Amino acid sequence: MGKTSFVTGGSRGIGRAIVRHLSAEGYAVGINYLQSREQAEALAAEIRQQGGEAMAVQADVADRAAVTAAIRKVEAALGPVNLLVNNAGIAQNDLFQDTPEELWRRMFAVHADGAFHTIQAVLPHMLHEKAGCIVNISSIWGLRGASCEVAYAASKAAVIGLTRSLAMELAPSHIRVNCIAPGVIRTDMVEGLGEETIAALVDQTPAGRLGTPEDIAKAVAFLAREDADFITGQVLTVDGGFIL
Repeated sequence: MGKTSFVTGGSRGIGRAIVRHLSAEGYAVGINYLQSREQAEALAAEIRQQGGEAMAVQADVADRAAVTAAIRKVEAALGPVNLLVNNAGIAQNDLFQDTPEELWRRMFAVHADGAFHTIQAVLPHMLHEKAGCIVNISSIWGLRGASCEVAYAASKAAVIGLTRSLAMELAPSHIRVNCIAPGVIRTDMVEGLGEETIAALVDQTPAGRLGTPEDIAKAVAFLAREDADFITGQVLTVDGGFIL
């Protein structure tokens, strides 16, 4: 059976690194994006030029019908998805009492509902084959909590609960479900914090540096490996020791 992956939020940052790494591991990759069409198409073209298989598909993961249609389009072109990576995410920074209900609901719609939608779309084939791997991207804030990011942290904690519970349910079917909790990763969003804040974050990280998107991509590839078949229901913290 061929190796086909579907990566949500795959056009930029961590998602882009995951897509590149999985392609290098021999996966055909469905690159999901919301708005970054040019980046997603360029990434797919880059992979094809290198001899790999990839296609970009637009969908808001919060929209069940749209993301299911995107997955079906990828499966028709590249084969059934046997590795799902739920990476799509949005950020938030405000006081809890100032958080609008719309933002609260959008956080859960993207992070928790998005995973619910994609997993239900790929699961029938995985159950039929009694094989498959699901990797959800949470956050260290989903483990520890974060002031001024309550909606983000709560929705990422929901992803951890989904991961652990679903891993128990699917283990008898030989489908593994794991989670990665990134620390502070040097992406465009973090770069926007300014050098003074970045320096302070580096000081708080025992490893002496911020993480890179490639650090997360390597962790995804590790959890997807066939010889990691006894690892399920785990939250792999990739943070350089930030929350120790």
